[in-house]
Amino acid sequence: MIAINGRTLVRRAAIPVSSRNGTITRNISNILNYSKTNGGDRVRLVEVGPRDGLQNEAVTVPTDTKVEFINRLSKCGFPVIEATSFVSPKWIPQLSDNKEVMNRIIRESGTSYSVLVPNAKGLQAAVDSRSTHMFLGCSPSESFTKRNVNATVADSLVQCKALVDAGKKLGIYTRGYVSTVIGCPYEGPIKPKAVAELAAKLYEMGCDEISLGDTIGVGTAGTFNKLLTEVLSAVPVSLLALHCHDTYGQALVNILVGLEAGIRTVDSSVAGLGGCPYAKGASGNVATEDVVYLLDGLGLETGVDVNGVTDVGQWICGELRRNNASATANAIIAKRKS
Repeated sequence: MIAINGRTLVRRAAIPVSSRNGTITRNISNILNYSKTNGGDRVRLVEVGPRDGLQNEAVTVPTDTKVEFINRLSKCGFPVIEATSFVSPKWIPQLSDNKEVMNRIIRESGTSYSVLVPNAKGLQAAVDSRSTHMFLGCSPSESFTKRNVNATVADSLVQCKALVDAGKKLGIYTRGYVSTVIGCPYEGPIKPKAVAELAAKLYEMGCDEISLGDTIGVGTAGTFNKLLTEVLSAVPVSLLALHCHDTYGQALVNILVGLEAGIRTVDSSVAGLGGCPYAKGASGNVATEDVVYLLDGLGLETGVDVNGVTDVGQWICGELRRNNASATANAIIAKRKS
């Protein structure tokens, strides 16, 4: 048994933790040359649709639909799927059926099902649901942190450290999310140095991976270049991931900047589903279909079939009664009908 903040956690299973492999690569001017010389011709896609995509939907999504959604995505070859969140239903009512979803999904070999863990209670729920991957959230913005987790940035890091320590003892792979890395809906532009310092703290406390999130989608190639210049001085590129929202239509451009810097993990959401309940103005995530099409064109492997993902995107959009936000998916569907 493991204690965290006075709460005792019960170990359910021993789960191997992925190793930290890769080298620090900076100032890469050509994606393809980098891929050829460093063996980095494969990009790891993290599908966030079931969690980040559905949490902001106005209409309650039935549990059966969530389970079917994840099961369909599991057939597409994603190495990681963000399945749900163990945040209190008071704050994220859309995902209040988290335990049932995790108990009912069909888990495919080769796919990890990650869950958001905010505290010790959430970690115990993750352990009970046989989760092998968890992710934690933080932000350099005091205002965003207060609204998101009702704490200061410093206090949120203390909580993160406790969760990372407990997760390691339980054998759980831990991802640290840094939100509002470019701009905050309450404080405006965020200094790259502040993001780098926060990412460095997550790295030092032992996070296996750190995702940089442009939560409100205000980033550009210029601001992402400045951001990564700072962050790469503090954290190995092999540990970094990008999480881009497409509010101003710049997500793919920003991902290209990350690829040029050597980042090889990208978050995306099928059909561009998503938003953030604590960030006014945050639109959907970059669409998985668009990212796969981009990467296919660059000759970078993902193991994900764009046609299969398009089918899943069309299905979930039908269930949610909303339009598909992926330009690639809409083009593929139009071509099928012609």
